[in-house]
Amino acid sequence: MYKQFNVLSAKKALQLVVATGLLLANIQANAQTTTSHSPYSKFGLGQMREDLLPQTRAMGGISSAIRYQSGLPILNMGNPASYSAFSRTILEAGLYGNATELSRTGVKDNTADFAFSHLAIGIPLSQRFGGFAFGLMPYSDVGYNQTSRRKEGDLTYNISSKGEGGINKAFLGYGVSPFKGVSVGANVGFLFGELTDIDLVSFPQNPNMLNARYNETRLIRGATLDYGVQYSKAISRKLNLTIGYMGSLNNTITSKTTSFIKRTEPSSDPDYQNIPLDTVSSVTGLSRKVNLPLKHTVGFTLSKGYNWMVGADFKYADWSYFQTRAGEPALGKNYGFAVGGQIKPDPTSFRYWNIVDYRLGFRYDQTPLQYNNQNIDDMAVTVGLGLPLPETNFGLTFSRINISAEFGQRGTLSNNLVRERYINLNLGFTLNDTWFRRRSYD
Repeated sequence: MYKQFNVLSAKKALQLVVATGLLLANIQANAQTTTSHSPYSKFGLGQMREDLLPQTRAMGGISSAIRYQSGLPILNMGNPASYSAFSRTILEAGLYGNATELSRTGVKDNTADFAFSHLAIGIPLSQRFGGFAFGLMPYSDVGYNQTSRRKEGDLTYNISSKGEGGINKAFLGYGVSPFKGVSVGANVGFLFGELTDIDLVSFPQNPNMLNARYNETRLIRGATLDYGVQYSKAISRKLNLTIGYMGSLNNTITSKTTSFIKRTEPSSDPDYQNIPLDTVSSVTGLSRKVNLPLKHTVGFTLSKGYNWMVGADFKYADWSYFQTRAGEPALGKNYGFAVGGQIKPDPTSFRYWNIVDYRLGFRYDQTPLQYNNQNIDDMAVTVGLGLPLPETNFGLTFSRINISAEFGQRGTLSNNLVRERYINLNLGFTLNDTWFRRRSYD
């Protein structure tokens, strides 16, 4: 049916997404080492990215009970029990963009960035043996930059704090349906990356004084285990109900810290600023174990074939025992919920915009961070589109471009805090194909 539309082909769409992603990755590698601009990413492991694709982000981030979208299986890394629904090989690749406005007591700043966000593949084994998936995606990011001016008597000096870096997650998962309507699955992940914090004391009004620079780099490594369960049942001739649960163990990872304090010579030339003269102290390879929290998410979806789907998720995680640095403020408990859905106006129509998936959602999180006796909340309205591409291979190959946008706010102006207003954009390419099916004839 989709062949009649004059839209981008699946092959060209994939080439465009991958080429753009490689270009943005190269730009990012030469320009910066983070995709976060949140001052709250200073705490913990930074700003968590979640195991979500554009098609689920657009619905508020619901994922625990999603197996199908628009009648096709979805590669839902959030709940590996969904892998048992694979009937074709699924390829996912995508880009991420962000625009943020930071406000504090009448002062505003705007930032933006782009990055290659994810690459994942899901492969069906059989109806009996389920399916498995593997891929690579971001786990968290650190990106903050704060400067304050202080005065002691006649001495004026600046204190600057800067953080950068990120953690990536490579995963391998398997899902199977041992009983009719019941599916179980698990993901084994490997976290790796570096998080760097830099503190600089400088004396802008006295060029004869040396600056001091403290640099701390945390090398993060470790394995994680996530798991999920789904139960799906037709409750009428047209309606289907799916209930899902996904969680994670209190996984233990390793943080190796290298830190040093150096004296640097001031310079008005930015190319020669902060060149070290000597090292005051240095600590290398200080290793400690970090306990990640137990996470629990439950939810449901109600769907009518290709036409529509609605659902909700409720999540809880306890970060009280998490700590990566000595003396770091303790984190608390994380509560959140998400609601969302999608609709396709007319799956049988020959008008292109009638077969597009329109998505809408809302999410709210009480983050585990409390600062200045104020809980830091995060909420967003989400929208998105699922744009079908022409069917190929005699109707056996289905492709779609998924676009999502999150319009959100984190933090508040109360208690001298920073308020973030952000727009997160995600562009994804989905390919459903029969790559590994044996041909019945040559």
